[in-house]
Amino acid sequence: MVKLSENKRQTQDKALEKISAPAKAYIPLIQHIGKACSPLVNTGDYVFLGQKIASAEAHVFSPIHASVSGRVAGVQEWPHPVIGRCGTIVIENDRQDRLSGNQGIRESGEVNGLTPEQIRNIIFEAGIVGMGGASFPTHIKLNPPKPVDTLIVNGAECEPYLTSDYRLMVEKTEEILKGIELVVKCVGAKKVFIAIEDNKPDAIKAFEGQRVKGSKGQVRVLKTVYPQGGEKQLIKNILKKEVPQGKLPFDIGVLVHNVGTLFAIYEAVYLGKPLYERVVTVAGSCLQNPKNLLARLGTPIRELINSCAPLKEKPAKIIIGGPMMGIAQFSIDAPVIKSTTGVLLLNKKEARMTEEEFCIRCGACIRECPAGLMPAMINLASQKEMWDKAKAYGALDCIECGLCGFVCPSNILLVQSIKRAKLEVLR
Repeated sequence: MVKLSENKRQTQDKALEKISAPAKAYIPLIQHIGKACSPLVNTGDYVFLGQKIASAEAHVFSPIHASVSGRVAGVQEWPHPVIGRCGTIVIENDRQDRLSGNQGIRESGEVNGLTPEQIRNIIFEAGIVGMGGASFPTHIKLNPPKPVDTLIVNGAECEPYLTSDYRLMVEKTEEILKGIELVVKCVGAKKVFIAIEDNKPDAIKAFEGQRVKGSKGQVRVLKTVYPQGGEKQLIKNILKKEVPQGKLPFDIGVLVHNVGTLFAIYEAVYLGKPLYERVVTVAGSCLQNPKNLLARLGTPIRELINSCAPLKEKPAKIIIGGPMMGIAQFSIDAPVIKSTTGVLLLNKKEARMTEEEFCIRCGACIRECPAGLMPAMINLASQKEMWDKAKAYGALDCIECGLCGFVCPSNILLVQSIKRAKLEVLR
């Protein structure tokens, strides 16, 4: 783990601000880990806000909902912030925000009467995925194949610049606590740890002393280092346990959920609200007015950028996500999706745009790898397309934190090379 320049002051005190819904919403058919969805609507159909518009026949997937009401303009290829391009449902916003009929507030008594299976089904139908960037379907994590004793609430938000989780913890404390209680009911966890880095004193204050119904809850204040927010790092630092290679947290009785996911769970269960909007940090030295924006899914990132105008300088790189794990964009027409945590406009110095050189075998990437891997060797196997070797070196255990490339004196794009290896191994 290393200490990075946080660069959070730009937005850490900026309260959540709702951005207007777009004139056209571009809803990609893949916004989660798992099988891509297929459209449930056709060109010319009228859709309501929150209506399910795409689904799939698979075990691992999450349904997709309309983020505006209006007419379907078509289904077409469109820029995607993660995979380049994909099929996208385009909806012309009628500015009416007419709700689909399945939304409505549930009283506490009604919620208390829900069974774990009913809660999981509500979360599935709401299309909730991991909101910290992983985008794994949440309903699957809430039905683990092994008993879970401990829930860790991930409020670390260790990526530089990003403060969307921080603002949620400060402004939506009660709602997140109710989301925690719902997860506890689903998995039967007896212990809850709310993990927050020590650079977030207001969030720590908001949660200290709060009760979590159904379990013993406590705040754990962690050092501000990167990548503190990784699942396995949190488990090791809080519980002093290690997740074995090739295994998942539930194999040692642990479940980890991001605070944004818990807030979405609250909204789904208590408000009947599908996941059609999320908080996005828009920051970087190129922006005059960086903000934390509550944006509808399908909003082109150019509209988020315009809401923070004027630009102080032309960005050298625009990244969706954080600077360490985010993905550089080729088009600002790419929309906000479920996993969009931030939009960063970075100048050449911030973006560390330097020429790649030959590996000098210094071992820096190996020393800093939080997963205990040998990134240089996985990179070598990837370059030579020796996918069996890449697998043997543990490519699938890479958490893609970006530390290896960050410390590399030769500026080798190690994460990109390892990502390719992971895709080929899985293929």
